[in-house]
Amino acid sequence: MPAFPQLPDGFRYGAATASYQIEGGTTEGGRGTSIWDRFCAEPGHIKNGETGEVACDHYHRHGEDVELLRRLGLDAYRFSIAWPRIQPTGKGAPNQAGLDFYDRLVDELLAAGIEPAATLFHWDLPQPLQDAGGWQSRETATRLGDYATVVGERLGDRVSMWMPVNEPVIVTLLGHALGVHAPGLRLGFDALPVAHHQLLGHGLATQALRAAGASTIGIASNHAPTWAASDATEDKTAAALYDTIYNWVFADPVLTGTYPEGFADLMPGPVQEDLSVISTPLDFYGINYYQPAVVGAPGTIPHASAFESLPDDLPFQVGHAQGYPTTGFGWSVVPDGLREILVTFKDRYGDRLPPIYITENGCSSPDTVDADGSVHDASRIDYLADHLGAVRAAIDSGVDVRGYFTWSLLDNFEWAEGYGQRFGLVHTDFDSQQRTPKDSYTWVQQQLAQR
Repeated sequence: MPAFPQLPDGFRYGAATASYQIEGGTTEGGRGTSIWDRFCAEPGHIKNGETGEVACDHYHRHGEDVELLRRLGLDAYRFSIAWPRIQPTGKGAPNQAGLDFYDRLVDELLAAGIEPAATLFHWDLPQPLQDAGGWQSRETATRLGDYATVVGERLGDRVSMWMPVNEPVIVTLLGHALGVHAPGLRLGFDALPVAHHQLLGHGLATQALRAAGASTIGIASNHAPTWAASDATEDKTAAALYDTIYNWVFADPVLTGTYPEGFADLMPGPVQEDLSVISTPLDFYGINYYQPAVVGAPGTIPHASAFESLPDDLPFQVGHAQGYPTTGFGWSVVPDGLREILVTFKDRYGDRLPPIYITENGCSSPDTVDADGSVHDASRIDYLADHLGAVRAAIDSGVDVRGYFTWSLLDNFEWAEGYGQRFGLVHTDFDSQQRTPKDSYTWVQQQLAQR
């Protein structure tokens, strides 16, 4: 078995989940409807017509899941708060039953010696806000700030880390440009205002959390190195454009208060005023990493696209890195890509870059429970060891990385893929809700115990 690399004293190791992917209880405790409830209910969006209506039933089984976390020996647990559970319509007076649920969860985590790390918006926008324009509307950014105040005033004294938004690039790209995630819009490049409003909402929520007494605030943003498909000028140009759209349109405003050249003119509202809010200083920057992107000019990449339903008229084509092992999702396993993106951030932002956390990293595999009750997932153990090694290499290159959150604690509802992709350290039987720790769970447990 591989071993954890030697990481700095105080380095936090955690696991991550998201509310719609694990909670279930979608009609209980006063919770309102989210865009994912609506999206899943519409035929054709989710494989096998599956939904998050029950998911891992964490809403009723959170005590069992906290015990799994405690036994694992984690330092921290990153979870998300379901906005519709706190404000069923996305605004106004809070639903006390919803606040009570997360209040109990936080207290249970603390009693188990685990630091709570909360995400405010992990994609489950209240449907009434979507009906009023969703992230295409500036008003939704304001509502996120108000929601942050409500949650911060209730939990800010006990939650150790905060992330107002998760992966704004994926919400923009898959939810609004391509339509394969909720709310299912196909706006193409007209989705850029969605990016701006999410970033504005993040800035407003950061300010609201600080005003409510919360501390250690960052973001959880998906990033990946972009590799040109060849040395041809056309491929390099296409890759540079994609790199800017995917990575720097989302990181530059937060860390420098500016958009990449030409993009500020494409954004709505008083952009310069908004950027002063968007760039509200953070205590850390969270990077979610899964795989690099190989990008070329149209018609240059014969292998499978890294994204479903990319329009044919885009100025670039996106594919997977070839010659590497792949996950159950078909994603390329490239640990050094994590080191590369971390070093790229350090080189690009220098002293403006706060400490970094890896807020998501993990792999799917077709895990099954054997007759003896074990789940053998050696590929996941190798994946985690290799990516932690990449973090160690980045630290050796001078990158200030403070922690790492594995995706995910549990096999869960994997968005448009339904229940077909298993990312968990713990196997979930979605019929019986039986939790079975996998070999990777035992490995992490042993490694943490030896620190």
